[in-house]
Amino acid sequence: MAKDSGKGGFVEKVVKIKRCAAVVKGGRRFSFAAMVVIGDGKGRVGWGYGKANEVPPSVQKAVKQAERKMIEVPVTEGSIPHQVIGRFGAGQVIMLPAHPGTGIIAGASVRAVCEAAGLHDVLTKSFGSTNPVVLVKATMNALEQLRTKDEIQRLRGVAV
Repeated sequence: MAKDSGKGGFVEKVVKIKRCAAVVKGGRRFSFAAMVVIGDGKGRVGWGYGKANEVPPSVQKAVKQAERKMIEVPVTEGSIPHQVIGRFGAGQVIMLPAHPGTGIIAGASVRAVCEAAGLHDVLTKSFGSTNPVVLVKATMNALEQLRTKDEIQRLRGVAV
């Protein structure tokens, strides 16, 4: 599933491919929707959702959208700086920092986001919806909330 796309050294992971059928006069017409997560493995990650009549164009559209939606994630020693809860719709993802060597303890869709972001040691638990699209969006919401120790010191004006 994961592959190096070559452009800028991004790692591309196809999280989900959905097939949709529209019933027309001559039978069924199929279209496809692809959910893709890309990242550079050094703290930048993005997700995209593309739809087309064939699978490859839908994946290409999703990758193009993911490149536009990239965010910066603070990675400290292969993990995240603090506990965070991400929410989207009925989905909720809790992410906890872990000691080196723990690995990524997560489901498939949350794992794809963490690996693309360059995280190596993270504990996660998802609640509510099990829809991969919702879980990816909740995970991205969690990663957007992360702050480094320096950022918190600067924002509060206090030494932590």
